[in-house]
Amino acid sequence: MKTFEELNLIAPVQRALADKNYQTPTPIQAQTIPPAIANRDVLGCAQTGTGKTAAFALPVLSKLGHPSRKATPNRPLALVLAPTRELAIQIKESFDAYGKHLRLRQSIVYGGVSQVHQVRVLNRGAHILVATPGRLLDLMNQGHIKLDILEMFVLDEADRMLDMGFLPDIKRIIKQLPEQRQSLFFSATMAPKIIGLSRQLLRDPVNVNVSPKKTTVEKIDQRVVFVERNEKQSLLKRILKGDDVERALVFTKTKRMANTLEQQLMRNGINATAIHGNKSQNARQRALEAFRSKRVQVLVATDVAARGIDIDRITHVINFDLPVEAEAYVHRIGRTGRAGAEGIALSFCTSGERHNLRAIERLIGQKVPVDSELSKPRPPRSEQFRSRSKQQGSSQQSHSQPKPALPEHSETEQSQTESSQIGAPQVESREQKAASPSRGHRSRPHFNGERAGNGDGNSNGGNSGSGSKRRNQKGKKPKQFGSKKKMTAKKTSSNSKKPDSQKNNTRPSTTIAGEEVKPKKKKQRRRKPSQAKQHVRKAT
Repeated sequence: MKTFEELNLIAPVQRALADKNYQTPTPIQAQTIPPAIANRDVLGCAQTGTGKTAAFALPVLSKLGHPSRKATPNRPLALVLAPTRELAIQIKESFDAYGKHLRLRQSIVYGGVSQVHQVRVLNRGAHILVATPGRLLDLMNQGHIKLDILEMFVLDEADRMLDMGFLPDIKRIIKQLPEQRQSLFFSATMAPKIIGLSRQLLRDPVNVNVSPKKTTVEKIDQRVVFVERNEKQSLLKRILKGDDVERALVFTKTKRMANTLEQQLMRNGINATAIHGNKSQNARQRALEAFRSKRVQVLVATDVAARGIDIDRITHVINFDLPVEAEAYVHRIGRTGRAGAEGIALSFCTSGERHNLRAIERLIGQKVPVDSELSKPRPPRSEQFRSRSKQQGSSQQSHSQPKPALPEHSETEQSQTESSQIGAPQVESREQKAASPSRGHRSRPHFNGERAGNGDGNSNGGNSGSGSKRRNQKGKKPKQFGSKKKMTAKKTSSNSKKPDSQKNNTRPSTTIAGEEVKPKKKKQRRRKPSQAKQHVRKAT
């Protein structure tokens, strides 16, 4: 079919299409609308950006608008499921535009916002309900939505729903649908899970397989840029400052990187905003409106928003991170080159993302050309192995070379340098430590039969000096005080008399840096009197 007038659409819908200056249907619209109007189930496979929304919106409006019926509170006649909030909002806007000459009410429910206004609209009644699976189930469990009189059910972007983990929710919703209904099923890819779900949902469907993947890919100038990970941001800034970049969409793998890029671009004088799942719905809508009205040049987004951005005249799509799933690449670059226009898609690829690039090339059936001007030149693998071997050989030679010997100094030179450094800490060798008569330890005297020295290396009697030398030669530390029981045992076992320093409860004098230091007297603790004695003192 060449024009919309040849399709069996009602007059109000034809007038709305004429107001938007739509004359020629796309392949998916031309093959889907006639069987849908004839009450047949449809299984459509088409990429985003090919007019898929109008392919199911126009037959739904034509069937519900003729004859016109009154809306029943909390009981819609048509239900459209979408994976993301942005896509649900765009579908609702399409229904409003195509059905502006009809007396049909459209309503939308999605998460991230309060449900008060949504419930109020449902209570007044709505013919068409556009919803996301999560919020729809919540309202169904609360009794605000009932699907017992539903006539048409549309599942859009089914493959994306399965990727986001909505399959259990979709199965719960399907169980609540009436048996007598018409179902329209659309997906960009036909994975085995999609085919299995379509068999449960559809009955004798009309298969419409439009493969615009090749035509869209051919119209988009795809290029890959090989770059190191730490050079991605500088390269992105250089590309966005080019004169040919009017409106750019940058895709990242994580939400954190999206926020980081937004801040970095704003610091460099590039108007940018980010959109991802952690943003509130109002913030996401403000970002889309600013990007649509050209108040913002760059929109940084994640894959969650890849299928919910329907904005014309996007000149550049930049994959800052290559997607893990190859199908997401097709949906990313599909944001540019929409409605037959041309666009540029640049993909940054690091050495760790080459397997993702090979998966993308297998999916689209062609090699993505390399941008030689922006890519960093990479040597062949043979040269890389040679350079690695040379580096390993040089490192082994550097380890094998002997270290230069330090100049030796005589003992007199060492003593002169030590004496010249006044107040500096003296570093003694192991032999000097063994030969020194007194180490200057401020340790308490020992009660093992040896007499304590008086600080100048001479003992009061016995062999304490020789014993200290032997202990220092062995590298053992002098013994410290033990418990009180051990102390009393050592005192009774020793037959030697106590030195004067012990009688006065003082520690032996020591020498530090050649000066004699007298220790402080040991303070004797006074015992607290008992409670009885305290009572007697207070009484007196």
